[in-house]
Amino acid sequence: MSTFLENQNWRYATKKYDSSKKISVEDLDFLKEAVRLSASSYGLQLYKVIVVESDEMKAQLIKAAFGQTQITDASHIFVFAAQTNVGAIEVDAYIKNISETRGIPTEALNGFSELMNGAIKGMSDEAQTVWTAKQTYLALGNLLNAAAELNIDATPMEGFNAVKFNEILGLDKLNLNATVIAPVGYRHTEDDTQHYVKVRKSHEDLFITI
Repeated sequence: MSTFLENQNWRYATKKYDSSKKISVEDLDFLKEAVRLSASSYGLQLYKVIVVESDEMKAQLIKAAFGQTQITDASHIFVFAAQTNVGAIEVDAYIKNISETRGIPTEALNGFSELMNGAIKGMSDEAQTVWTAKQTYLALGNLLNAAAELNIDATPMEGFNAVKFNEILGLDKLNLNATVIAPVGYRHTEDDTQHYVKVRKSHEDLFITI
């Protein structure tokens, strides 16, 4: 029987990590692959994921995360950064990838290419920024679920200065904008919140069946 729901009950937004425990290379590769396989609009994956393991870099980032110790104590930090100024170049690269992966002539994908280009061109700059940012949250969800499968702790965080993160990681020079981050590692025995009973809405309050 699937342990998915059991693992979802086990996980929580970890407040204090054990800095002495590190994620193995094998488990880190599993998490990365889960993120890579995430759903995204059209399949475009208009974002990059920066995985921070350097203690020196963490020490810089904590200043831009309001001193939250998850940044320095967690094993790794996943930084999800949405692409900015998206257009035909990204669509063409995706079409090429589809063609090579599935053995389909690019000409056969012209309709799909035109659909995506038309949708993107029809967006305002603000709408495009919101759209690409939303895609990073889909990838974040996969990371959280995959981490729970391995009993690895994770903390989704919006409490950070994106401008400073962009500067420190050089994201602004790559046309990227940090949207959400997730420290991952192992909970500290002193983190009392791990013992709290999970609080969620009831089925009656959450679902509407029509």
